[in-house]
Amino acid sequence: MQISLLTCSQWAQEQFASVDLGDCRRVERLVKVAAALAETPSGTLPSALPEWSELKAAYRLFDNPTVTFEKIIEPQCQKVQATCVSAGQFLLIEDTTLLDYSSRKSLEGIGRIGDGGRGINLHTTLAMRVEGWDERQEPRLSLLGLAAQHRWIRAEELTRGNGVAKGGERKKRKFSRTRESERWARVLAEFPAAVPGNQRIYIADREGDIYEAFQRCRAAGCDFVLRACQDRALLQSEGSLFAHVGKSKELGRYTFQLRARPGMPARKATVAVRSASVVLRPPYRPGGQPAPEQVFVIEAREVNPSNPENAICWMLLTSIDCLTYEDARQIIQLYACRWIIEEYHKALKTGAGIERSQLQECRRVEALLGILSLVAVRLLNLKLKAAESVEVPLKESDIEPEALVILETRFGRPPGGWTQRTLWVWIARLGGHLARKSDGSPGWQTLWRGWNRLRAMTEGAQLLK
Repeated sequence: MQISLLTCSQWAQEQFASVDLGDCRRVERLVKVAAALAETPSGTLPSALPEWSELKAAYRLFDNPTVTFEKIIEPQCQKVQATCVSAGQFLLIEDTTLLDYSSRKSLEGIGRIGDGGRGINLHTTLAMRVEGWDERQEPRLSLLGLAAQHRWIRAEELTRGNGVAKGGERKKRKFSRTRESERWARVLAEFPAAVPGNQRIYIADREGDIYEAFQRCRAAGCDFVLRACQDRALLQSEGSLFAHVGKSKELGRYTFQLRARPGMPARKATVAVRSASVVLRPPYRPGGQPAPEQVFVIEAREVNPSNPENAICWMLLTSIDCLTYEDARQIIQLYACRWIIEEYHKALKTGAGIERSQLQECRRVEALLGILSLVAVRLLNLKLKAAESVEVPLKESDIEPEALVILETRFGRPPGGWTQRTLWVWIARLGGHLARKSDGSPGWQTLWRGWNRLRAMTEGAQLLK
C-alpha cells in the first residue's frame, strides 16, 4: 500500500495544467480554483474561496465560454483510456445518475429528470485495473479514474412531432431519432487500439441491457458483463432466456458479503450458480435485423433467503466463457464490483457537493462539474484505500516517516503497532473520528479532513528540515 501525500496544489497541477483553454492565464486560474475545491470540497465557491478577489476571479473563469465541462475533463479521460489499452486486465464500469436542482428555481438551462424533478443527467465510465485475484477469488482493484463522462439536458416534455406522447411512438420513428439509450458502451469507440495482452471488461446494470451494447463491445474488442433486464427470445431454441438458464444444472453454491443499501443492512447471501451458452434472437431495427449474438448467461439465485422480498437473483450476460463453476463465480465477482461506481456518484454528490452549487446558469454548473468530477475521483480513491486496508505491518515505503511522527505525537502509538488499518484510523482521528468500538468505520468528511490536515502538517515538517 503506497500512500502519496500530494498536496492539493500539486494534485491540481497534475490534473488540470494540460487543459486547453486558449490562454495560459485561464489554465493557471483553473489550477488555483481546482486546488481550493480539493482543499474544501463543499460544492460552493464561497466556501472554497473566502477571499473576495479569488472568488471574483473564479466567477470570471466560469463566465468565459471557452471554459467548458468537456475541455476540463478531456485530458484525464484521454490519459485513462490510453492506460486501459495497455497490457493487463481492466474494468470499465458504467452508470447514470441524476444531479437534482429541483429546489433551485432560478437556475437557468436545466431540464427534466426522473418523475417531475429538474436537473442534469450524468453518465460516467469509471476505469479500474485488476491487480490480481485473492484466495477468495475476489479481484484486487486499483482506481484509474474517469474513462469518460457525458452529461445531457432532457427536454421538459418528450413528445413526437405530432404531439403524441413518447409512449405511443412507433418503433420506426423511435429508432430513427437520437435516443438516450445510445449512451451505453458508446465510449468504447473512442479508445485507442489495444496492445496484445489487453483485456477490457465492460460492466453495467440492467439499464445497459440493450442489443447495441453487445455490438459496441464486440466491435471494440471488449468483453462485457451485463445484468439482464429483458427476458430475451433465443434463436433456434424454445423458451426464453431466463427459463433456459433456470433449467440448467446447478454448478455450485457459495456465500458472499452484501454491502448495506438504503433501508437494507449489510448481510451475507448464499447463491446457487447456473450457466449456459445461448444465441440471442436479434430484435427489430429499421433497415433490417442485426446479427445474432452468442453469449453466456449466468443465474445467481439466493437460496433460503431470510427475507424473500430482498432475495438476490442476478441474471448476467457475458462474452467470457463461464460454463464451469469457477469461471461463473469469477464473473459474478466481477459484476459485484459495480457498486464502486455508485460510491463514485456518492463521492460527487455527498463528498464534493456538486448539488450544493449556487451558480445561476447551467453552463457554469457544468464547468464546475468538470472540476468536481475529478475531485470525486480523489475522494473515492482515498476511501477505497481506507476500506481495503488490512492488519498487516506498514513498510517504510508506505508513508513518509514525518507523517507517522505527527500521528504518534498527537494520539500515541497504536497498541499493536502500526498496520495499514491503524494508519487510516489514526488519520481519521485527525479529522475528528473518535475511533471508539461503537463508532464504526470513518466517513467521507472525517477521512478527508484528517487527510488534508496530515498532508499540511507533513509538508510543514519537511520544509522545516
